[in-house]
Amino acid sequence: MDAIRTERLTKYYGSVRGIQDVSLAVEQGTFFGFIGPNGAGKSTTIRCLLGLIHPDSGKALVLGREIRKNREEILACTGYLSAETVFYPGMRVREVLAFSARLRGRDCRRTAEELCQRLRLDPGRKTEELSLGNRKKVGIVCALQHDPDLLILDEPTSGLDPLIQRAFFEILRERNRAGATIFLSSHVLSEIQHCCTHAALLRDGQVLRSCPIEDLTRNGARRVSLQGRVPLEGLAGVQDLQAGEDRLNFLYSGPVDRLLAVLTVGEVEDV
Repeated sequence: MDAIRTERLTKYYGSVRGIQDVSLAVEQGTFFGFIGPNGAGKSTTIRCLLGLIHPDSGKALVLGREIRKNREEILACTGYLSAETVFYPGMRVREVLAFSARLRGRDCRRTAEELCQRLRLDPGRKTEELSLGNRKKVGIVCALQHDPDLLILDEPTSGLDPLIQRAFFEILRERNRAGATIFLSSHVLSEIQHCCTHAALLRDGQVLRSCPIEDLTRNGARRVSLQGRVPLEGLAGVQDLQAGEDRLNFLYSGPVDRLLAVLTVGEVEDV
């Protein structure tokens, strides 16, 4: 059975495109990566899957059930981490975790304590005193503490330092080996390559490709970061372009000799 299946899922915000004709199949027990640049439509897709917003057209099945008709039943078996983590002020971390557990009618104290230790999260801290990374940790524990069958994680590593990221992905791998399906959204290709077994590439609200991660790697996709000024217009194979002042970062899947030819006519300081 597919843990997630969408068919031509489409959502517009007025005249602004959210997603268009997104069709996905995520087999149960898969560690699935959902990758694309900011604004590609990853969060919109996830909100449709959870019933937080309704698509304009198309269909979404989660854990074999239609989200509009079985939302409470689906969410009872699902753990969700939003891209931006916000809590009620005046609460301590342990109170947030207990509140989240009570909403589910579960006693999660033992699992919550273990996760806090592994993520180096102090349960006595007040939420308004937490850094971005520590707020993210609280959201992670809330999403995982009830041992869900499906984990939907939207940009979960933003704000986490490298050591905590390592601990976090080890926890996810353990959950996946125990049978949980992981659906992880990210704009960082290396995260997807190192952790996921399957992945879908999303750009401009549409799925460009969905395949096993080995096929994505075999396709020759490379992450290129360079400093300088290079005319990339017209170069086929450039995706996920992130441009800053005299800096470019992009995913390239075309022939290397064509990329080198473009670099030689640009002003490259470092690559």
